[in-house]
Amino acid sequence: MSGPRPLAAILPALFEQLGLAKTAEGWRAVSDWPAVAGPRLARHTRAVSFRDGTLAVEVEGSAWMHELGFLKRELVRNLNRHLGAEIVQDVRLVPTRGRSLR
Repeated sequence: MSGPRPLAAILPALFEQLGLAKTAEGWRAVSDWPAVAGPRLARHTRAVSFRDGTLAVEVEGSAWMHELGFLKRELVRNLNRHLGAEIVQDVRLVPTRGRSLR
Protein backbone atom coordinates (compact mmCIF):
# COMPACT_ATOMS: atom_id res chain seq x y z
CA MET A 1 0.00 0.00 0.00
CA SER A 2 1.39 3.40 -0.89
CA GLY A 3 1.33 6.49 1.29
CA PRO A 4 -0.75 9.64 0.88
CA ARG A 5 -0.64 11.29 -2.53
CA PRO A 6 -0.33 15.05 -3.06
CA LEU A 7 -3.59 16.85 -3.77
CA ALA A 8 -2.20 18.10 -7.10
CA ALA A 9 -1.84 14.47 -8.20
CA ILE A 10 -5.43 13.59 -7.25
CA LEU A 11 -7.43 16.61 -8.45
CA PRO A 12 -7.14 16.16 -12.25
CA ALA A 13 -8.55 12.60 -12.11
CA LEU A 14 -11.25 13.65 -9.65
CA PHE A 15 -12.31 16.59 -11.86
CA GLU A 16 -12.44 14.23 -14.85
CA GLN A 17 -14.63 11.73 -12.95
CA LEU A 18 -17.00 14.50 -11.87
CA GLY A 19 -17.18 16.00 -15.37
CA LEU A 20 -15.51 19.21 -14.19
CA ALA A 21 -12.20 19.00 -16.06
CA LYS A 22 -13.14 21.53 -18.77
CA THR A 23 -14.61 23.90 -16.18
CA ALA A 24 -11.42 23.73 -14.10
CA GLU A 25 -9.33 24.46 -17.21
CA GLY A 26 -11.68 27.33 -18.04
CA TRP A 27 -10.97 28.88 -14.66
CA ARG A 28 -7.29 28.57 -15.50
CA ALA A 29 -8.08 30.84 -18.47
CA VAL A 30 -9.40 33.40 -15.96
CA SER A 31 -6.22 33.37 -13.90
CA ASP A 32 -3.91 33.27 -16.93
CA TRP A 33 -5.75 36.01 -18.84
CA PRO A 34 -3.04 38.70 -18.37
CA ALA A 35 -0.36 36.40 -19.83
CA VAL A 36 -2.51 35.39 -22.80
CA ALA A 37 -3.96 38.84 -23.52
CA GLY A 38 -0.61 40.59 -23.20
CA PRO A 39 0.27 43.70 -21.18
CA ARG A 40 -1.47 46.21 -23.47
CA LEU A 41 -4.87 44.51 -23.29
CA ALA A 42 -4.45 43.36 -19.69
CA ARG A 43 -4.16 46.99 -18.55
CA HIS A 44 -7.71 47.62 -19.80
CA THR A 45 -9.38 44.26 -19.18
CA ARG A 46 -9.88 41.63 -16.50
CA ALA A 47 -11.18 38.08 -16.92
CA VAL A 48 -13.81 37.53 -14.23
CA SER A 49 -15.53 34.18 -14.81
CA PHE A 50 -15.84 31.04 -16.93
CA ARG A 51 -19.08 29.18 -17.56
CA ASP A 52 -20.27 26.77 -20.24
CA GLY A 53 -17.29 27.47 -22.50
CA THR A 54 -17.55 31.26 -22.23
CA LEU A 55 -14.92 33.46 -20.63
CA ALA A 56 -16.34 36.74 -19.30
CA VAL A 57 -13.95 39.67 -19.55
CA GLU A 58 -14.55 43.09 -18.05
CA VAL A 59 -13.47 45.86 -20.39
CA GLU A 60 -12.60 49.44 -19.56
CA GLY A 61 -14.49 51.83 -21.83
CA SER A 62 -16.38 51.56 -25.10
CA ALA A 63 -13.30 52.09 -27.28
CA TRP A 64 -11.62 49.02 -25.78
CA MET A 65 -14.88 47.09 -25.99
CA HIS A 66 -15.03 47.87 -29.70
CA GLU A 67 -11.39 46.92 -30.33
CA LEU A 68 -11.69 43.64 -28.43
CA GLY A 69 -14.81 42.79 -30.41
CA PHE A 70 -12.56 42.51 -33.47
CA LEU A 71 -10.02 40.39 -31.55
CA LYS A 72 -12.42 37.81 -30.05
CA ARG A 73 -11.57 34.98 -32.47
CA GLU A 74 -7.85 35.53 -31.99
CA LEU A 75 -8.26 35.66 -28.21
CA VAL A 76 -10.22 32.38 -28.18
CA ARG A 77 -7.55 30.76 -30.37
CA ASN A 78 -4.72 32.04 -28.13
CA LEU A 79 -6.50 30.96 -24.95
CA ASN A 80 -7.05 27.44 -26.26
CA ARG A 81 -3.47 27.21 -27.47
CA HIS A 82 -2.32 28.30 -24.01
CA LEU A 83 -4.60 25.75 -22.31
CA GLY A 84 -3.62 22.98 -24.71
CA ALA A 85 -7.23 22.07 -25.56
CA GLU A 86 -10.43 23.51 -27.01
CA ILE A 87 -11.83 24.78 -23.70
CA VAL A 88 -12.91 28.36 -24.47
CA GLN A 89 -15.63 28.67 -27.10
CA ASP A 90 -16.36 32.38 -26.72
CA VAL A 91 -15.24 35.54 -24.95
CA ARG A 92 -18.08 37.69 -23.59
CA LEU A 93 -17.10 41.32 -23.17
CA VAL A 94 -18.78 43.21 -20.33
CA PRO A 95 -18.34 46.81 -19.17
CA THR A 96 -16.52 47.43 -15.89
CA ARG A 97 -19.44 49.46 -14.51
CA GLY A 98 -17.23 52.31 -13.39
CA ARG A 99 -14.68 50.23 -11.50
CA SER A 100 -11.07 50.87 -12.29
CA LEU A 101 -9.03 47.93 -13.60
CA ARG A 102 -5.73 49.37 -12.43
